[in-house]
Amino acid sequence: MKRLLSYALLLGSLTTASAPAAPAPRPNVLFIFADDQRADTIAALGNRHIQTPNLDRLVRRGVSFSRAYMQGGMNAATCVPSRAMLLSGRSLFHIDEKLTRDETWPAAFGRAGYTTFISGKWHNTPAAVPLSFQRARQLFTGGMTNPMHAPLGNLENGQMGPTAVSPQHACETFADETIAFLREPHPTPFFAYLAFDGPHDPHIVPDDYPVRYDPEQIPLPANFLPQHPFDNGEMTIRDEQLLPWPRTSADIRRMLADYYRYVSYLDLLIGRVLDTLDASPAANNTFVVFSADSGVARGSHGLIGKQNLYEHSLRVPLLVAGPGLPANQNTAALCYLFDVLPTLGGLCGVPGPKTSEGRDLGPTLRDPTQPARTSLLFAYQKVQRALRDERYKLIRYPQVNRTQLFDLTTDPDERTDLSARPEQAARVATLTAALAAEMKRLDDPAELTIASPRPAPWSPPAAKSATPKTR
Repeated sequence: MKRLLSYALLLGSLTTASAPAAPAPRPNVLFIFADDQRADTIAALGNRHIQTPNLDRLVRRGVSFSRAYMQGGMNAATCVPSRAMLLSGRSLFHIDEKLTRDETWPAAFGRAGYTTFISGKWHNTPAAVPLSFQRARQLFTGGMTNPMHAPLGNLENGQMGPTAVSPQHACETFADETIAFLREPHPTPFFAYLAFDGPHDPHIVPDDYPVRYDPEQIPLPANFLPQHPFDNGEMTIRDEQLLPWPRTSADIRRMLADYYRYVSYLDLLIGRVLDTLDASPAANNTFVVFSADSGVARGSHGLIGKQNLYEHSLRVPLLVAGPGLPANQNTAALCYLFDVLPTLGGLCGVPGPKTSEGRDLGPTLRDPTQPARTSLLFAYQKVQRALRDERYKLIRYPQVNRTQLFDLTTDPDERTDLSARPEQAARVATLTAALAAEMKRLDDPAELTIASPRPAPWSPPAAKSATPKTR
């Protein structure tokens, strides 16, 4: 009997030892997206004048991209095409801005067995929400609003339901909904998308939020100008009318103080979300990404908005942390924002939409010294086109027959235009030809030269005098 028992125990141990190991659970995704947040607004990445302790800890946990860009837009509300590019993985001239034509990456994650969730800003079309996400809580489906009185709605029975005014700051509501989702049990992996509508103007945070910035202590951007030196084709759009011309240092400092306060407020909310994730069973198996749909000028080059192709408006923060990735690393690899979800698909083993064009940046994430793209094309409506390579950026303004050339290695703030220097003539010609070729490859129909350009000099419109009210 003892011998039979020994054989039984031995057989049991051999069976256990030879049994195949259970497959590792598939990783989750938490994607946090800001609206109009410049790449230079994170303390750990060099801004000594702003408080972002929670983005700083994400920097320490993962890989920071110093040269990630949104590609541009064909309308002034560039967040619409930017979000369409991000979610579809398609380039600017191939997107459906309403996201109803092609499968999106969140839909592909859902198809692969993920639970997909969104809370926050959705600026494409409400009808597209159920095409991309299985669950949507407290969505703002407009462009901009007072975040203390934002109309928010839920996905109900396959369509967006009626809206109700948020009882608190909209971004706090978005964070609360995401926290509630993270606290749920998750029998399947999840893809959670938290899309803030800040720090887009109006720069409003709760009155009792204690962090405040003294405008006198906020330095002006290194490329601050009272007025842009020529007509860039979009000089009086709404964003540019937020401050009068010429821009004054006092006005810009006050605007930056409010803008920084909003960024810090979002950082507080991001900290609450990260704390919840860290306390959950998904803590060690979740890729966390932070980025933004665009930058914004806020005084740089005499501009306020994002309807331009300068670095401050195109370059976006991009932080990626998660299982198997190096910590506290920075990469100078060139990439588009629409490369990010194809990269997450690669990390999670999710086959993407057939129409996706973005590149998988997995090799760069695993080894931040590895390059990605060699050049990037940017566009704004028909009035601006640009191409940058590892060192130089050429911007072309066909409507006024102007060209700019910047050496981004020695002049990252784009303060010195080299285009008229004789020694740069060959480089201007080479980059212009490369820009034209890339435009053709990407199906951009615009022209770099037109028959009758208008004069480049520009003067601000006369200030409107107050009109007496009549009864």
